[in-house]
Amino acid sequence: MPSEFSVRVTMVLMVFGAIAASASMTHAATDVTQARLESPSPHQPLSFVRDLIPALTRAGCNAGACHGSFQGRGGLQLSLLGFDPVFDYAALTNASRGRRVRTAFPDRSLLLQKPTGTVPHGGGKRMSADSEIAAIFRDWMSAGVPGPLLGTDGDSLDDLKGLRIRVEPAELVVPVGQEVSLKVLASFGDGTTRDVTPWALYDTREKMIADVTRTGVLTAAKSGKTALTVRYLGQVTALGVSVPFDSPSQFDFPANHEIDNLLSAEWRRLGTQPAGLADDGTFLRRLSLDLIGTLPTAEETRQFVADTSPQKRSHAVDALLARPEYMDYWTLYWGDLFRAHRRYLGDKGLASFNGWIRQSVRENKPVDVMTRELLTAQGNLFTHGPVAYYFIDEKVEDLAETTAQVFLGVRLQCTRCHHHPQETWTQEDYYGLAAFFSQLETKDSGAQGARFGGPKSLRVSAKENPNRKPLMPVAPRVFGEVSRPTTAGEDPREQLASWITRPDNPYFARNFVNRYWAVLFGRGLVEPVDDLRGTNPASIPPLLEYLATDFVEHKYDVKHLIREICSSRAYQLAAELKPERDRDGQLFTHRVPRRLSSEVLLDAINQVTGTTEEFTGQPVGMRAIALPDPTITSPFLNTFGRPLRNSPCLCARGSAPDLSQALHLANSPAIHAKVIAPAGRLAVLMKAGRSDDDILTDLYLTALSRQPTQDERDAVKEALAGAPSREEVWQDVLWTVLNCSEFVFNH
Repeated sequence: MPSEFSVRVTMVLMVFGAIAASASMTHAATDVTQARLESPSPHQPLSFVRDLIPALTRAGCNAGACHGSFQGRGGLQLSLLGFDPVFDYAALTNASRGRRVRTAFPDRSLLLQKPTGTVPHGGGKRMSADSEIAAIFRDWMSAGVPGPLLGTDGDSLDDLKGLRIRVEPAELVVPVGQEVSLKVLASFGDGTTRDVTPWALYDTREKMIADVTRTGVLTAAKSGKTALTVRYLGQVTALGVSVPFDSPSQFDFPANHEIDNLLSAEWRRLGTQPAGLADDGTFLRRLSLDLIGTLPTAEETRQFVADTSPQKRSHAVDALLARPEYMDYWTLYWGDLFRAHRRYLGDKGLASFNGWIRQSVRENKPVDVMTRELLTAQGNLFTHGPVAYYFIDEKVEDLAETTAQVFLGVRLQCTRCHHHPQETWTQEDYYGLAAFFSQLETKDSGAQGARFGGPKSLRVSAKENPNRKPLMPVAPRVFGEVSRPTTAGEDPREQLASWITRPDNPYFARNFVNRYWAVLFGRGLVEPVDDLRGTNPASIPPLLEYLATDFVEHKYDVKHLIREICSSRAYQLAAELKPERDRDGQLFTHRVPRRLSSEVLLDAINQVTGTTEEFTGQPVGMRAIALPDPTITSPFLNTFGRPLRNSPCLCARGSAPDLSQALHLANSPAIHAKVIAPAGRLAVLMKAGRSDDDILTDLYLTALSRQPTQDERDAVKEALAGAPSREEVWQDVLWTVLNCSEFVFNH
């Protein structure tokens, strides 16, 4: 139960409002004039961890913009948001010759004089002398600055053992314009529970949908979904916030799949309605671009539209998964993710790595098998492709960050310097992950290595390699789970690979089903796709759980996952250019059009114009989706966002349209040359004596997977009538098709 003192603190804070700021707080002065409370009785002493640390946090003292910065501020460094109370206690009581606290005269201490503005303070005035936070500071010093209660192991804190927080209400469905008061309860390992609502920190992801005050009052402003984050004493939790739309007059959505059932349940709960189905031509174009990065031919579209089989869409999925272009397209995807590039590997190393990726895609190798082969790779780079993983990142810290981001969908970069501000991950987690790679050694492979420049082999030594020693000496561990000591000759990476790929890993399967969902829908269930943390929940959590469980049950079979998603009615919904609801598409009620990626767009232009691309040093006719890495010169690919492969984040691939791209499509001499090519599609059709109507139909079916409308036929007929050059009119028509949004976007 909370002490009498903490109950009084809570009551007064709820009356007068909470104080200070969250981790993003600036140094602007804050004047808190809350009433002064009595000190706790001698039988209820203040706790450094449970009372003083929350007070420091609410005052903003240990925020990232203040003393919680990894380099401190004004000569005082505190742990970010109080994640390390032992460090904070030493900083306050021992550093600077103990000048910050005065037990005999608390009001003369720097701990009180600076934030109250009695003496100059770089952060300005943070509180008034009679505020409750000042009272806590004063009472703590008067009590003799009691420190954190260390556990019997001398490392853990009894104060924080078993600490958990929960938020009430547990589910937040708040109509527009309404408020809900949150309640945050902290349960400690000693059996006590406190209402810490005034001491917690609050934030919402999309503030235009719902915002929250410093006292935990959430207000719904706009229909949609967002997430609420609550932090207290290093514990972080998140809740989904749903702000319903007006209920539709009717709801008609015949489900094809469990995916549809889970989505429709959410749509009903939020009062929104999905779009109708995409027509056959649009579906086939979308599916072909998503699965093989290639437009369907005019004949393929004709046959598919004419097919009357009720199973034709699922059959189309199976047929595309068996196409050779599938291997090219998904090798490109994995190459981006793994950063396959000759600047790290050399020509032969790149060929070896790409060969392994292509073989894995061709064999539909389970993702857990690919992961294990990469993480435990040893040997010669030129003969064993997975070894390349350790020549792209060679520092153990970089390997830790890449491994977490690629295979777990977790961004650990923050924890290199301090506790993660939005999660429970610590520096020990960061350097514990890095420690798995500390026994690796690279060496020259004799004449072969000398010829191709530098060490090209990798092996595991019997002890830690001094050149790969982590900056912080921590035993190998993953997210708090310490690994067992390795035996002589054992590779510690085996334990890491086993932990990452085990079926109950809370990240691995979710990470990859989220990534594939993002490829097929244009956005993930979790966004960004490589930021799977508790404070960034999925937009449809039950759907993510279903897909992850199904993925594990089917042995991490990627083609099975693709079939499941593409067979759903949700994947087959029509696009909406100006949706009235779910405008950002996070509820997946409609298809959100997205620009074709650089390689896919260039191949599509070549397919429609009937031309090929000539890449320096590559075979004639090489498709852009089959290029080995970004070193192949192509102004077009660079303009349209080809990634440099210098980051494992897929955000490195530019996907947003911009003015330079529009100008390139409209004015590029290279595209003009394709349009007028003597052996191109247009020239061949005209030389064959095809009628104007046939030519227009062929162009539309090839580029847009649909027949031209009557208005479009009439417009072309009008342009041809009386034109001095029939050929030039058709060249203008083709150029117009290549520049229209319907061609450039996957919808």
